[in-house]
Amino acid sequence: MPVRFVLSSVGGAILACAGLCVSTLALAQTAPVAQRPAVQTQTSLAPNYTDDTNWLCLPGRDDPCSAPLATTALNANGYGSTGQVTPAKSPPADCFYVYPTVSRDRGLNSDLLPGLEERGAATSQFARFGTVCRAFAPVYRSVTLGALPLAFAGTNLQPNFDTAYGDVLAAWREFQSRRAKNRPFVIIGHSQGSIHAMRLISQEIEGKPVAKRMLSAILLGWPVEVPAGKLVGGSFKSTPLCTRTGQTGCVLTYMSFRAESPPAAGSFLGRAARPGMTAGCTNPAALGSDKPAPLDSYWFALAPTQGPQPIAWSSQGPPPTPFLRTEGLATGQCAHDGQAGYLAVRVNADPKDARTDHIPGDVFIAGQINRGWGLHVADMSLGQGDLIRLVEAQSGSYRGARPAR
Repeated sequence: MPVRFVLSSVGGAILACAGLCVSTLALAQTAPVAQRPAVQTQTSLAPNYTDDTNWLCLPGRDDPCSAPLATTALNANGYGSTGQVTPAKSPPADCFYVYPTVSRDRGLNSDLLPGLEERGAATSQFARFGTVCRAFAPVYRSVTLGALPLAFAGTNLQPNFDTAYGDVLAAWREFQSRRAKNRPFVIIGHSQGSIHAMRLISQEIEGKPVAKRMLSAILLGWPVEVPAGKLVGGSFKSTPLCTRTGQTGCVLTYMSFRAESPPAAGSFLGRAARPGMTAGCTNPAALGSDKPAPLDSYWFALAPTQGPQPIAWSSQGPPPTPFLRTEGLATGQCAHDGQAGYLAVRVNADPKDARTDHIPGDVFIAGQINRGWGLHVADMSLGQGDLIRLVEAQSGSYRGARPAR
């Protein structure tokens, strides 16, 4: 299958997928990105993923996906109850996660020593899924944030993307051959992670027996293209968008934008690249519907402030725990306009209550919001609670007998 995740060039792909999300994906250092790294071509073989040290997260191990997540409810009255979220002891499915562009390593591909950036991404985006699946996340030589200047200059970075994908592929094959044990699985990616996951599904899963065990693919922050008005036939040959709770073998995908600032023509995200196609959108709070629905959101509330406007989460003061849960603070609605397809997000602001009237997620470049990225940094945060419930329902359908399709 032709590679369909690239826009007009790989340089454009890095611009769109290299999330300036280090500060909000959590727990990352604020050291400056190395400036203008030399072009490099990786020629070494992929890591040996039979070696546990080449995995960021594995079941039953002390790692970024196993630590308890202290989480406080935030409602209209302010801070509510606090709990500790921990992985389930015997979840019925596995989750394979490919993290986004967060590395601040020098060069165009990261090294294989996970830093606070990679660990923070796994903790913030993926660890909570451990309540419904065993967590697997390989360390891979991702394309780095330092690639941005060269991407602006139009440099062809296909070899660097191929290096990153080669690692993900090797990890996937090791996962399937030795670790998965024929269990049902979910693939989860965001931004660059979704690019590699899409390629993996197209080349390694679609049309093969392993596809029968795929509960879903959660592909956020990058366009999954479908023909206008259709559920399949663009990025994937046979893997449709999910349209109902409990459906398996399908894709959950969206790119979030503020409703008042939809993706314009030429936007980095929120649009399909090809005429006749649209970017798929599956609202995790209302599958199969384009109606608005309240989102079940989880936020890393201790992240450094994005831009000039700090987030005052509650009039009661600073958050009591690193993570906050909000139900209905934001509403999501899938919207389509030609090649544009996105999750339109509205904040249900009430200046009279104790809860914030603002949410983070915008991408700032040179101190200004770049609206072409939408709420890229908050894609996973916005619907994480809903996505976890959908995975739980898919596991139930799979166990029920035959996968629901």
